[in-house]
Amino acid sequence: MKELLVMNHITMDFHVKKQLFSSLIIRAVDDVSLKLEGGESIGIVGESGSGKTTLGRLALRLLKPTGGDLLFRGQDITRASEANLKVFRRQAQGIFQDPFASIDPFMNVHQILEEPLLIHRVGSQDVRRELISQALKEVKLTPVNDFLPRYTHTLSGGQRQRVAVGRALILRPDFILADEPVSMIDASSRAEILYLFKELQEKHGISFLYVTHDIATAGYFCRQMAVMYLGKIVEFGRTSSLIRKPHHPYTQALIRAVPSPDPSNRTHERLVISGESPSPIKPPPGCRFHPRCPNFIVGKCDVKLPQMVAVGEDHSTACYLYP
Repeated sequence: MKELLVMNHITMDFHVKKQLFSSLIIRAVDDVSLKLEGGESIGIVGESGSGKTTLGRLALRLLKPTGGDLLFRGQDITRASEANLKVFRRQAQGIFQDPFASIDPFMNVHQILEEPLLIHRVGSQDVRRELISQALKEVKLTPVNDFLPRYTHTLSGGQRQRVAVGRALILRPDFILADEPVSMIDASSRAEILYLFKELQEKHGISFLYVTHDIATAGYFCRQMAVMYLGKIVEFGRTSSLIRKPHHPYTQALIRAVPSPDPSNRTHERLVISGESPSPIKPPPGCRFHPRCPNFIVGKCDVKLPQMVAVGEDHSTACYLYP
């Protein structure tokens, strides 16, 4: 399949004021490379502060990277001006974590879905109404005429997120960033939204970059998965391989943290990662996970940053346990 989105050695630095004339540099994303093919889905998984959301915003070019290259359909959009990004803005859309914040509460459903069509000057009023009706049917908000005049405060959390999905879908994009799209809705609605994503991907061939802290939902929806820790990808591979046999100690800990429905587990003590993620202002030397790693090798893990090595077919990890 042809590569749709390519991120080559992407780096993102933020400057934080320390004093009046001095600032600190926080490297949120550090030398990350990813390739997303047409019709594929990649999950970006990690704790809060791992840099996964920043990476997603870089993929949408909502942020301009400090270093590296970003290619969409072979075109370099790394530092393109907004005027030159108009075609990309139509082909790439985002679904964000909080439907309360990402949707204007002073617009009704019809206005919310019509806005991107107006911005990109799509069709006449009758054509736009037909496209809006199609979008609402695809996200299962029916009868359509009942939802068109409604405002978001009259909708449930799941319905709001469906409106956000419909807004992202209405321009028929090739690429969608889904940033924690199910973390703020109840469990039953989560399953419905993820099933909807799969259905839309199969129908329209949309590529997804799915950002989440929940490795279980990423495992259900994504064909490939990248695990991030403190701005670096520490493991990458096919989802089935990565979940069945995780190699990096951080990935193993994330999988152990997934709740199990087995009642007998309530009496078993679960192994968890000790400590907290270090500050990105001053990351530890060597492997960034080594202060919390149960398999820490003295004189190696704390000296030099490990490189990604193959541990199976289409599966790689950055860990000194696998030379």
